[in-house]
Amino acid sequence: MTDEQTRHQNSVNASPPLGRSLGALDGLNFFLADVQSGLGPFLGIYLLTVPGWSTSDIGLALTVGGLVGLIVQTPIGALIDKTPHKRSLIIIAALATGIGAFTITVNPSYSVITAAQLVTGIAGTVFPPAIAAIALGLVGSAAYTYRTGRMAAFNHAGNVVGAVVFGTAGYLITIKAGFWFAGIVTILVAAATLMIDPRLINNDVARGLTPGESAKQDGQRKPSGFGVLLHSRPLLALCAATMLWQLANGAMLPLTGQELAQTDARMGTLFQAALIVVAQLVMIPMAIMIAKHGKDWGRKPIFLAAFLVLPIRGVLFTLSDHPLYVISIQILDGIGAGIYGAMFVLVVADLTRGTGHFNLALGAATTIQGIGAALSPALAGFVADAGGFHLALLMLSGIAVLALIVFVLGVPETANIPDTVPSSSNSKKPQPS
Repeated sequence: MTDEQTRHQNSVNASPPLGRSLGALDGLNFFLADVQSGLGPFLGIYLLTVPGWSTSDIGLALTVGGLVGLIVQTPIGALIDKTPHKRSLIIIAALATGIGAFTITVNPSYSVITAAQLVTGIAGTVFPPAIAAIALGLVGSAAYTYRTGRMAAFNHAGNVVGAVVFGTAGYLITIKAGFWFAGIVTILVAAATLMIDPRLINNDVARGLTPGESAKQDGQRKPSGFGVLLHSRPLLALCAATMLWQLANGAMLPLTGQELAQTDARMGTLFQAALIVVAQLVMIPMAIMIAKHGKDWGRKPIFLAAFLVLPIRGVLFTLSDHPLYVISIQILDGIGAGIYGAMFVLVVADLTRGTGHFNLALGAATTIQGIGAALSPALAGFVADAGGFHLALLMLSGIAVLALIVFVLGVPETANIPDTVPSSSNSKKPQPS
């Protein structure tokens, strides 16, 4: 057990209420993954069964939610920095996502799907920064690496369950059943969130301040959303690299699933479930590895692996269309995405430590990387319509190589970076949410 894990376990043992809240946080990450697991890849499969939907139409529909999320991501991060009511935001966003999941099965017209994507896109911007803030406010920066890896492991486990339910229900009952399941699980998300004791969340620490530092912040200038990024070249480089990574990665799984589903949409749901399950099963040990060794091994060497495997995965997808081969390649997605999800938050936390604007910076950085994720389905869809699935995958692989170059040249090691000079406005004591 590492020093960080030992400190974390000692604090949990010393405070049973903290242990219960952290257990609820694990449950929140697990159930939230069930809610969100089908709203991208399985939505693409579902729309293939609806007359009038082409690959490019599906790409555009999946892009809408991402684009609207870009608009609100940074203000959401600023709100999470400021408000003590983080739990309430998560509950509202989860219920909105559940309603959206039900709605798309009622009338899958372009207008209804687009409206649902708008709602779920906005809701989806709340979860990463709010959950990251609650975790940081509960355990502090000393135990945050371990907690981030643990949350990621529970999230991936939830994705496995969600994918199995979506795939099995889509094959045996109807493709719509998975979306009904997602809507119902939002109740469990709300219940887990309510079990987190808001009195244990230090809202100063949750926004990147060190304990006792809030008193020094009075009268200091409050930066704009992207001002936090503009003062840090490493953060800008990270944003550029991750935007390109998301542009390359975002459409690979939906595109591959649609290719396998062309001949039989019912079998397509099983193939899509298998693609997700294989990746998520690999992501679980990746997250555990980060929890145990994220500080000892350094951030950059671990993060680099996520950038290395992405272009390899894209090229390998073009070599064969056999379902078993394609599904086996998803092991690389498990390695890449499993590392990426945890390391992105950790590196942003490293680069904003002491500023009091962790969530603001995370929101702004997520906005920039989200540009890539939002545009990826539309770009790949148009290329696939024009030149086929393999050409689209090769195009995405080229973008992944560019992301790798930017990351290697622009992003430094951040594990032991010193605190940034504070530039926050007044902070508040923890309050119930």
